[in-house]
Amino acid sequence: MNRDRGMKKWRAFASIPEQYIGLQEVMNKQLEVPKPLLTEEQMEQMNFTLIEALHTNKQVYLTYYKQGRCMTETGFIQFVDYLGDLFIFIDEVFELKNKMRLSELIDVRFV
Repeated sequence: MNRDRGMKKWRAFASIPEQYIGLQEVMNKQLEVPKPLLTEEQMEQMNFTLIEALHTNKQVYLTYYKQGRCMTETGFIQFVDYLGDLFIFIDEVFELKNKMRLSELIDVRFV
């Protein structure tokens, strides 16, 4: 007699939980990108955009580098500290304050 397995899903290469975790780490490592290097002109343009967004309370797209990935968020700049290398922005979705280093910033553009 043949027995049908039914609708059970089978993952051939992830049958052991430890193996699945290891495979997930390998796939995440492959998605990582090196941090882009910015020119002096790009950094100067970002500074002008940050200052203008802070004073006019305009919404901006922030692209930053975090844990091997380039991420983009939309929000409002609330505070910039050039000496302390940090800024605070309020994201559009959850309206939470986020503190971030200026050195992690890749690009700032107006919406």
